Amino acid sequence: MRSSKKSKTDIVEEVLTRGVTEVVDREHLKKLLLSNKKLRVKLGIDPTGPRIHLGRTVLLRKLRAFQELGHKVVLIVGDFTALIGDPSDKLSKRPRLTPAQVADNMRNYKKQLSKIIDLSSTELRYNSAWLKKLSFAQVTELAESFSVQQMLARRNFKDRYDKGVDISLREFLYPLMQGYDSVAIKADVEIGGFDQLFNLMAGRTIQKYYGEKEQDILACEMLEGTDGRKMSTSWGNVINITDEPNDMFGKLMSVRDELIGKYLLLTTDVALEKIKNIEKDIKSGKLNPRDAKLFLSREVVSIYHGEKAAEKAEANFISVFQKGNLPEEIKEIKTNSGKIEITELLVKTGLAASKGSAFRLVEQGGVRIDGEKIDDPKKLININSNSFVLQSGKRNFVKVSGKK
Repeated sequence: MRSSKKSKTDIVEEVLTRGVTEVVDREHLKKLLLSNKKLRVKLGIDPTGPRIHLGRTVLLRKLRAFQELGHKVVLIVGDFTALIGDPSDKLSKRPRLTPAQVADNMRNYKKQLSKIIDLSSTELRYNSAWLKKLSFAQVTELAESFSVQQMLARRNFKDRYDKGVDISLREFLYPLMQGYDSVAIKADVEIGGFDQLFNLMAGRTIQKYYGEKEQDILACEMLEGTDGRKMSTSWGNVINITDEPNDMFGKLMSVRDELIGKYLLLTTDVALEKIKNIEKDIKSGKLNPRDAKLFLSREVVSIYHGEKAAEKAEANFISVFQKGNLPEEIKEIKTNSGKIEITELLVKTGLAASKGSAFRLVEQGGVRIDGEKIDDPKKLININSNSFVLQSGKRNFVKVSGKK
């Protein structure tokens, strides 16, 4: 939580600057935040996957900051726009989701959201409530607010157009629908990622077209995932807030050294001055990046699992990865006795998604049984009543034994 010693001016300034890349209109929004006017602050999230990752929490935490300032936050779950697919930062057409997939993805959203924002004082809306009801005549009226030239000015659309890569008319509809959300809920402010800036600005254009006052915009930095690219469910480089403490801790420890400060800035409440000092000490060699990551990992795991779980996860990480011991708690799996190929066993125990990925894991030296490396993807493993520990990569372990 934010320090009570800070003045309102300091708090507002941090809201407008911490992890923020652009504000439109900054002076107007700052004036409103320093006044007693209660604003309607909008954030839209499309349920394109069942789990919320740390990249998405950057915006949710910013929404919480507005909530703490006493404003009305409106969280829009894009159960309709998820069917369309956001083309932001996409170099090819995004696959369409089915209503069943969207419904399944939303199943545990509220529980996850409650870890970050106060749902009891949040206006939670689903944009199918208004978008699904638009007639074709109303959609054509909405389309009148934008020109093809405006759409093609969007960087990724322009790149695809210049390269002759297909752009679906469906993709042109997405920013119109996100903009219409702002009309539907009468947004004063909209929060979004920097890659969403075109969509956020579309909201202003569409509000003006419908005779409403234009929302202010706050665009935030994007968080890189475990592979250094933008954190994205479709790329699998995510750290989910539902990850078990040990798994979350391990993933955070694998974050690139140069991203430590950014992670502290965007995913924790650590004071800005402390973050600057940590970055300075890493650069000068005074602080080992490993120790800075231990601090980062404790902070993040504490937010979603509590301090005790964070301390236990840290002790487990040090024991397993720095001292070479096995984890204290290992999932046990009983399977049919007999001989089985190692790649098939990896899939069967859930340590690999497919035989192809299992094959690659073995070839890359990432598979061990009781600490002994397995280097033959076709190796047959004899399963009997005696258990053994199967390890995939650095963090994944299962204890395997045959059924009696």
